Amino acid sequence: MTQFKPFFISIIILLFMACGSGNQKPSSLFEIVLEGNTNTVKQNDVLGISVKNIKDKTIDSIVYSLDENEIPVDGNEINLNVTKLGNKELKATVTYEGNTVSVTKKIKILAASAPEIYTYTILNEYPHDTNSYTQGLEFYNDTLYESTGKRGRSFLRKLDFKTGKVFQQIDLDKTYFGEGITILNNKIYQLTWQSGLGFIYDVNGLKKLDNFQYGKSREGWGLANDGSKIYKSDGTEKIWTLNPETLVEEGYIETVTNSSVFNKANELEYVDGKLYANVYQKPSVMIIDSNSGAIEGVINFGGLSDKVTKTDTWVATDNVLNGIAYHPTRKSFFVTGKDWDKLFEVQIHKK
Repeated sequence: MTQFKPFFISIIILLFMACGSGNQKPSSLFEIVLEGNTNTVKQNDVLGISVKNIKDKTIDSIVYSLDENEIPVDGNEINLNVTKLGNKELKATVTYEGNTVSVTKKIKILAASAPEIYTYTILNEYPHDTNSYTQGLEFYNDTLYESTGKRGRSFLRKLDFKTGKVFQQIDLDKTYFGEGITILNNKIYQLTWQSGLGFIYDVNGLKKLDNFQYGKSREGWGLANDGSKIYKSDGTEKIWTLNPETLVEEGYIETVTNSSVFNKANELEYVDGKLYANVYQKPSVMIIDSNSGAIEGVINFGGLSDKVTKTDTWVATDNVLNGIAYHPTRKSFFVTGKDWDKLFEVQIHKK
């Protein structure tokens, strides 16, 4: 039998090679190549695209798609006039020699232009509770609603913004770190930070109605709504859109500038198609297109904290600007910070 061993070994090797050649990884056969060998592009860019034929296969057709939506090709060029920006997966479906395989390439689609710079004019100053570690701020029928953080100090309250008088307050259990709020359909939605849990209250009596759990979003940071859906930030580059009836995360946008994907959106406010987002631990607010995620503007609130009375427990990296609410009747914004003694009514304008 030993004299047949080389023969059998040769047969096995040939069979293995034959099987292997029919099951090669797509990435070993083809590769997507963008003009300039880049993987970072801008919205509405038109650039060349091709597929590198590594094994010289006979290609019958190539179909390109971005996040499962087919992209038309015109003269070996694609137009990246996409609606949503951020991290994307570009795919080429290649048909060759009776086979079809798909290869992918990770790309980033950034904003077409740099954010514009805005500044502010103070219209009025009002008192603010120095025990309010502000995380959420929103107006409803001329009444200001506020949510605060820190375990053991977290609460939800409604108050007179002019005097600071508290109309009603509900304290959170000391195990919860309160975060952002938004009000929709006579309900208040409140986040907690790392507990993966949110609360729903009746807007009038602050009676707790229900809880809700987060989906894929990592944490609870800020909330806002456009009248039909809820926006939720979670400490990443994503701002999630939630169904207000089910609280299911149905999608997201990614916040981007013309140069990078940005992950610092904190407290949120929605006004006329734009999301206004406090930049985490910075004296600034982003103006974000709620459809694309493009950061179209940045409001520089530098100097505002100088008008706040500093206490012995003041920590510059902790007692930062946070909390932004729009008053639709007055057509002005209200901003404050964590444990600040003032609430500022401001007008925002380009610098």
